[in-house]
Amino acid sequence: MSSATDNHIHENNHHNGSRIAKKPKLSSSVITASEIETEFGHHDTSVARINNGSFGCCPAFIIAAQHRWQLRYLRQPDHFYFNDLKTGILQSRTLIKDLVNADHVDEISIVDNATTAAAIVLQHTAWNFREGRFQKGDVVLMLHYAYGAVKKSMEAYVTRAGGNVVEVPLPFPVNSNDEIVSEFRKALERGKSNGNRVRLAVIDHVTSMPCVVIPVKELIQICREEGVDQVFVDAAHSIGCTDVDMKEIGADFYTSNLHKWFFCPPSIAFLYTRRNPKGSGSDLHHPVVSHEYGNGLAVESAWIGTRDYSAQLVVPAAMEFVNRFEGGIEGIKKRNHEAVVEMGEMLAKAWGTRLGSPAHMCASMVMVGLPVCLGIGSDSDALELRTHLRDAFGVEVPLYYRPPREGEVGVITGYARISHQVYNKVDDYYKFRDAINQLVQNGFTCADLSG
Repeated sequence: MSSATDNHIHENNHHNGSRIAKKPKLSSSVITASEIETEFGHHDTSVARINNGSFGCCPAFIIAAQHRWQLRYLRQPDHFYFNDLKTGILQSRTLIKDLVNADHVDEISIVDNATTAAAIVLQHTAWNFREGRFQKGDVVLMLHYAYGAVKKSMEAYVTRAGGNVVEVPLPFPVNSNDEIVSEFRKALERGKSNGNRVRLAVIDHVTSMPCVVIPVKELIQICREEGVDQVFVDAAHSIGCTDVDMKEIGADFYTSNLHKWFFCPPSIAFLYTRRNPKGSGSDLHHPVVSHEYGNGLAVESAWIGTRDYSAQLVVPAAMEFVNRFEGGIEGIKKRNHEAVVEMGEMLAKAWGTRLGSPAHMCASMVMVGLPVCLGIGSDSDALELRTHLRDAFGVEVPLYYRPPREGEVGVITGYARISHQVYNKVDDYYKFRDAINQLVQNGFTCADLSG
């Protein structure tokens, strides 16, 4: 089916106000390799983009859908505001609700990104401290590998309000879920050791750097058994990357971006708030206060002032796009996982290193050890080497510095986080392999990049 025909279907669905099915009745066959290449033809072909995890990607089909929404707004803003916006966002929320198996659409709010969602939840926690529902010194638990912006939100909201933040140290490289569960239990005991209550646990579903899939269901069950008031899952990477089911996971709050692994343009994420969670989450509010304040988080989030809402309105188009692939989003996840593990193992073998975790603890991203001889000895070394790979070799990949533990000698201190998305080709990873091999052959070390 032509793109023009797809666009016609998409427009008619919106004008009719009908809900687009998760598996639309398209007469086209499964998307071809050449069609995928066309959809991502705007990518810089001189760069091996193996970093989908940071910013995601958006195909031409969805960019076109976004542009149509933008033009509808610019054509007649008043009509758009009074007739299109609320209906369109409700349609997106409904599709997300079905996608993540939530009980009710009221549990789904659309926000800009997972960082915004974290601010909403932690702002609510801060109010509980300030208004006396939580006692000074009560605990909020989070993983040591929590996303940097979430750690800053902890400072801005929880610590300033009198809460005590306890971090769960996680091993890396990691060999099993048991290692994570063990450290989590120890941190819970530390949090409760002085008679304080653990009011909130913030758990990543897929940690960002280093990337590891966390056994969230098991950790949440432990939280319930140990009397933790509420659980917030920061799952910035999850939608389109790993399995997401609100009923199975059982969190009070859960957020994921749709612009990382679900092909939407920036910026769109959802925040799930379980109906009547323990301690009540009904008084959550968007940090930007606008005219809808007090009408519920979903309604507040749907209007935070005049801005471009088009990214939040293309979820139906994203659904159409993923269902052009064999198996839909489930098929994409499976193939991405298998491909990234295969490419990670290829790189590790080429460099004589190892993966940062077993395959079952990876999703669509894998940590791959870099040769020790590169001399990655700090975070700044990792950042400078990343820049060098981009500028000199056309390879875009984030690097992680793993400090050696006491007594460790000759261990791998540098890891690359490689991603795989539908646009990636084997040559992208060969390009990265060959770049590192060339640096090693040239006797390069990170010290060569300093001053």
